[in-house]
Amino acid sequence: MHIKHLSLSNFRNYSTLELALAPGVNLLVGRNGQGKTNLAEAIFYCATLSSHRVSGYLPLVKHHQEKAIIRLLAGFEDRENLIELELNTVGSNRARINRSETSRVRDVLGLVNAVIFSPEDLDIVKRDPAQRRSFIDDLLVQLTPRLAGVFSDYDRVLKQRNTLLKTSRNLPSNSPGLDTLAAWDDSLVKLGTEIISFRQELIQRIGQPLLSSYQAIADEKNNPSIKYRSSLAGTTFIDVESDASNDYLITSDRSEIEQMFREKLALVKPKELERGISLVGPHRDDLVLYLGEFPAKGFVSHGESWSYALALKLASAQLLKNESRAGDPILILDDVFAELDSTRRSRLAELVSDNEQVIITAAVAEDVPESLKAHRIAVTSGTVEVRND
Repeated sequence: MHIKHLSLSNFRNYSTLELALAPGVNLLVGRNGQGKTNLAEAIFYCATLSSHRVSGYLPLVKHHQEKAIIRLLAGFEDRENLIELELNTVGSNRARINRSETSRVRDVLGLVNAVIFSPEDLDIVKRDPAQRRSFIDDLLVQLTPRLAGVFSDYDRVLKQRNTLLKTSRNLPSNSPGLDTLAAWDDSLVKLGTEIISFRQELIQRIGQPLLSSYQAIADEKNNPSIKYRSSLAGTTFIDVESDASNDYLITSDRSEIEQMFREKLALVKPKELERGISLVGPHRDDLVLYLGEFPAKGFVSHGESWSYALALKLASAQLLKNESRAGDPILILDDVFAELDSTRRSRLAELVSDNEQVIITAAVAEDVPESLKAHRIAVTSGTVEVRND
């Protein structure tokens, strides 16, 4: 798969843009703040309906404008798909596929696959559970697009349940107002069980690609692995968002997970009513990234953290390539080479050179290995110019 053409209207710092992209390596070069990352973000948004920089879509619309439009023409073998997204500051967003209106914006998911790696991805290894949940959930949606609806429904149920818990704080256990909570419990368990099961299965599938990617990029030949720290595991209440918890989930069987969910929900219900918040479910879980025998967070060096984060993204690309019928995912490397030493630069260049299309952004062209400087595009203040001389 590769992007043939990208059109933008009132997206970030672009009033209008028409950009032809080539198969193979496309190098976007320009000083910081000129709009290189905005182009990468637009492509990634068409693939995932999410930004790698901000939550929500409103920051993507150019200041003082009512809407932004992204048009992306993608080709695979002898087929083409034209994706058009209209992002509105007022009212609902809209989408068209091959000039036909879709009933839901998320119908575009699965038409284009993309994996982006940027310096912010170091947070997956070093920071909070939210970054790791976002990583695995974004990959799940690309692998199984219908899960976008499951995540949306879960977030809605969670919000409603939290509202009820807050309004029911300190009520007697036999209060009539708590009857409604049982219905929200059932929905939370049903949707949460599906999410947890899919996450656990994906952890198992990504294990071998992660190992091979890490050993190809890193100096140290340690073995990376992932464990699922779950709010469902254990027989007592422990805040899994604390690094002190080692309650790992072993099973991916849905019936077992559902039973564990219901039992833990009953156990923590008094605590939930006391705090006014849902304490069990996939929104409370974490991926614990191991390197050898030790958790990567807090134990590994800065260089090892870079290698781990990059290996996670390369493994994601490998999974998408193996499991998608649309060929290689678009691989986007956003301002990455400047952060890597010469050895990792060369290894990364070798690993990505065979991908059907690679989008690279760089402030200085010399940061990018010569072998990857194929189709060069200069980016200056929201304008682009092809320079292949």
